[in-house]
This record gives sequence, C-alpha cells and structure tokens, in this order.
Amino acid sequence: MPATHVTFKTSMGSFTIELYYQHAPKTCYNISELARLGYYDNTIFHRIIRDFIIQGGDPTGTGRGGESIYGGKFEDEITPQLKHTGAGIVSMANAGPHTNGSQFFLSLSPSPWLDGKHTIFGRVSCGMRVVQRLAAIPVGPGDKPLSDVMILSTEVKDV
Repeated sequence: MPATHVTFKTSMGSFTIELYYQHAPKTCYNISELARLGYYDNTIFHRIIRDFIIQGGDPTGTGRGGESIYGGKFEDEITPQLKHTGAGIVSMANAGPHTNGSQFFLSLSPSPWLDGKHTIFGRVSCGMRVVQRLAAIPVGPGDKPLSDVMILSTEVKDV
C-alpha cells in the first residue's frame, strides 16, 4: 500500500502533507521514498517568498541540486483537476517541463499562473500554522532565509 502522508519535522514545528496518489502516483512515490530514505533530513528551506511559496528539498541548499528516486529528473504529472487555488498546495519545483527531482514547494496564496507548469502532488493537511510561521521568516538576497530553517526529519505514514 502506498504512503498516504509525509510529516516534515522542522526547526519551527511539524506539518503533514496528504499525498494525491490518484493524480500524481509517480511524484508521490518519489517524495515518500525520498522521505523514507532520510533524503530530506537536515536540509534547509532555501527559498521563502512571502505570500507566494516556501521551497525546499535540495540537499545542497542552493536550489540547484537534488535527484529523484528514479535517478536524475522525471516527467510531469499535470492534471487539470488540480490547481494552485490557495495556501497549502504542494507541488514539485522544476526548471521547465519534465525536470522534477527532489525539490518541492508549498504555496502560500492562490497562484493560477503555476497551473499546468508544476505537478501538484498534495496539500498540507496538518500544521498550517507552522507553514504560516515559516512564511514569515526574514529573508535576504535570493529569497534565502537569513537564518537556516531546517527539515530535521520526515515520517512517512500509511493512514
């Protein structure tokens, strides 16, 4: 049975993502397996843009790294039923079509211009107040937080 939820334990508290396997099975498997393997442990959220996104999942902390469970990049799983309608939508970060790796972002507001460009694979189902606190972190150049906000560990659940 595939994982249904992934909890991210951060330096500011925990939040849980409900995975949308019915819409993005390959992406959900990628995220849950990377989490199960500890790939995200002790990594930072490298980009926070107030009222837009919180981005993480890059073990290099630069926004240019990370690989999928499949080795390298993999294709998008775009579905017209899912849209960036508000805060808490979780999508794959990419560098263009079919360049998904390990990086993901949490939306902080409606972002319809992202629809059809980023695979939506879940939503924050618990811990939205933690996400809101993360969103308020002061940032510097490149939208990088001035102090590291860590993903300490992850927990994969089959609820």
